[in-house]
Amino acid sequence: MAARILVVEDEPAIQELIAYSMRQAGHAVFSARSAEEAMDIINDALPDLLLLDWMLPGMSGVDFARMLRRASRTKTIPIIMLTARAEESDKVAGLEIGADDYLTKPFSPRELLARIKAVLRRRSPEAADDIVEIGGLRLDSASHRVTANDNEVTLGPTEFRLLHFLMTHSERVHSRTQLLDQVWGDHVFVEDRTVDVHIRRLRKALEAVSKDGLVQTVRGSGYRMSAG
Repeated sequence: MAARILVVEDEPAIQELIAYSMRQAGHAVFSARSAEEAMDIINDALPDLLLLDWMLPGMSGVDFARMLRRASRTKTIPIIMLTARAEESDKVAGLEIGADDYLTKPFSPRELLARIKAVLRRRSPEAADDIVEIGGLRLDSASHRVTANDNEVTLGPTEFRLLHFLMTHSERVHSRTQLLDQVWGDHVFVEDRTVDVHIRRLRKALEAVSKDGLVQTVRGSGYRMSAG
C-alpha cells in the first residue's frame, strides 16, 4: 500500500534518486533539503515515514529527530536515518535518539525499499502490503479488503486498523490502553471506552460472515484475536 514518505536530504542527486525509486514503488514522496523545510511539510500533514539524512545544513538530522521524538504530535513518525557515517557508535547514537532504522550510504534503492517496508510493518501494519489469514478470515492490506468464504466484509477505517492489529498480533491479550496507542496513536486523546464501541462495530461487521467469535473478550484484561 502506498505510503506518504518525506525525504529530508540536502544532496539533490541523492534526493532525486530516492524520490524516483519511491514513486516507482507507488509511494507518495515529499522532499525537503533542511530540517526547517521538513517541519513546514510536517506541520501541514504528517508523513507515514521519514527518510532523514544525518548531515543537514542548519539543524542536523540527529537534532531534528530528537526534536520530533519530544513532541507529542510527531513522536510516533517512523524514522530511517540515512548517513555516510558507518561507525558503530554513530549507528547506536542514531537508534538511541529514536530512529527506527539506520542505512549507510551508498545503498541500493532495493535495500532502501525493503527497509521501508519492514519499518512500516513494525510501526504501521496497515501500511504494509501484508495478507493475513486467521480462522478463515482474510485481510489484504494492499487492496484494503477483508473476506471470509469469498464474502467481503465492509469495515470503516478505524475498524480495519483495529482488525489488522489484532490479526497481526493474534493470541495475545491487549488492554484498551494498548489498543488506543497502537490503533489510534498515543498522540490522540481518546477515552478507553471508545475501544469497546469499535470492538462492537467490528464484531457486528464480522457477524455477517460468522467470524465475530474470533474477537474475544478477556475479562479484566482486554481483547484478543484467536481462532481457537
